[in-house]
Amino acid sequence: MSETVRPGNGSEPVLRVEGLSKRYEAQLAVAGLSFELFSGEILGLVGPNGAGKTTTLRTIAGILPIQEGRVTIGGLDLAREEARAKRALAWVPDDPAPFDSLTVREHLEFVARLYGIREWQERAERLFEQFELVEKRDALGGELSRGMRQKLAFCCAWLAEPRLVLLDEPLSGLDPRGIRSARDAIRDLARTGVGVILSSHLLELIEALADRILIMDRGKAVFTGTLDEARATIVAGAGSSLEEIFLAATEGPVARPTHDEASSLQRE
Repeated sequence: MSETVRPGNGSEPVLRVEGLSKRYEAQLAVAGLSFELFSGEILGLVGPNGAGKTTTLRTIAGILPIQEGRVTIGGLDLAREEARAKRALAWVPDDPAPFDSLTVREHLEFVARLYGIREWQERAERLFEQFELVEKRDALGGELSRGMRQKLAFCCAWLAEPRLVLLDEPLSGLDPRGIRSARDAIRDLARTGVGVILSSHLLELIEALADRILIMDRGKAVFTGTLDEARATIVAGAGSSLEEIFLAATEGPVARPTHDEASSLQRE
């Protein structure tokens, strides 16, 4: 796992979410969600279908408006300084939709212009090699398979050199080789100091990469902490898998301690 800047050492979090709530008519999709993410940290976001994960990520990305609560990215309030805050983040959705009439290379040129990146060409070529898009650099966005669209989205996000990257089911369209490459790229990205939120139903991926996990259920955070803290407080057994933790946290009436309680129990 990556070496992260941990809470309590005076470092400002790259992302702070405070009391975030989102309602669709009568349905409450996210209810009073609060958490922080620090530089170089990978936060695994997991939960059942309909738990509010994608709504949360879309709100942090500025795609959905904030109804209640506050989102701060790199010290910038998303509601008050939207343009500057968005420049500090990159968003990779579960099914990217590139421009049909732009080539793969032109997509990266577009991102470079949008973020004011100079001398981007050499970096773009390295990303093409990293994500196996060298032979597709002149292909139009409308010609790409889902896996290729996913790889292009990675290239665009990595090129922007953001402080925060949001990944929503980023490996869903990839073959096994692409999954391994993307997994390594996510780990390497965090090592450079970028904060990453990784949302996925692939619990083995989360378990392998995440420094901490945030489990959501019915729009609420039911656990936030490390896997060891979850093993100490949600399930009995040091060797419990994330799948066992996930099921215990989201099925039936379970007593769910706070992060501070989890830390205290672990020390004991």
